Formats: sequence, structure tokens, C-alpha cells
Amino acid sequence: MRPKIVCLCGSTRFMDAFQEANLRETLAGRIVLTIGVNTKSDDGLALSQEVKDRLDKLHLHLHKVKLADEVLILNVDGYIGESTGRELAFAVAHGKKVRFLDEKLGEESLEDNAHALAGEVASFAFERDYVV
Repeated sequence: MRPKIVCLCGSTRFMDAFQEANLRETLAGRIVLTIGVNTKSDDGLALSQEVKDRLDKLHLHLHKVKLADEVLILNVDGYIGESTGRELAFAVAHGKKVRFLDEKLGEESLEDNAHALAGEVASFAFERDYVV
């Protein structure tokens, strides 16, 4: 039996949270899928806006969500941005188990945004852009 695969989702402004979660999940015996390129802070890569836009359009992280058994939302200080919200909705639409770094704030966020999340989940059934 293979180890569970977990995909980390969250804002790249919290790179420390990604590194800490990667370590914790790996030590717990899980295979970790995480961001490949931090286009917001990897200035040393000198990526053009065109390349960044092309990477976004590939929806590579959604492919990782689809491969994973579960998703860990890194909701530092309760923050779930637009991209992370889309990844969360995609995970729900694909029946993935969802965990939150901060479970209490995650539950509150789900309650506060249930209607928007439901709409986003439903949109995956109709938007060709998100077929992965």
C-alpha cells in the first residue's frame, strides 16, 4: 500500500508555512505535492510576466490537487485567497479530503463562504478552462 499523497495549497506569501507543512507531512509518512515555482518571490529566476501567465493558465496546481488523496489548506491567520479558494473548491468538487492548517479558522471560513464555495464547486462542471 502506498503512502497517502497530500497537496499543500495556500498563498505563496506564507512560504515558511509551506516549508513547515512539507516537513511535518513528510515526517508523518505522506508524499507531499507543493508549489513548483513561487512566481511572486522567486525574483532570481527572472521570469517574465508572460511566462508567469502561461504557468497560471496550465493549472498545474489543480493537476496536483487531482493527483492527491487529500489537500492541506495553509490558511495562515485564516487567510484563504482567490487562488487557494479555487483550489479548495476544485478539491471539494473532486471528492478530496480537505484539512486546514488552522482547523478552527478553516471551519469558520467554510461557514462564512459556503455559498461562494458551492458556486465555485459547481462552476468546475461547466468551465472548460478547469478541465484537468
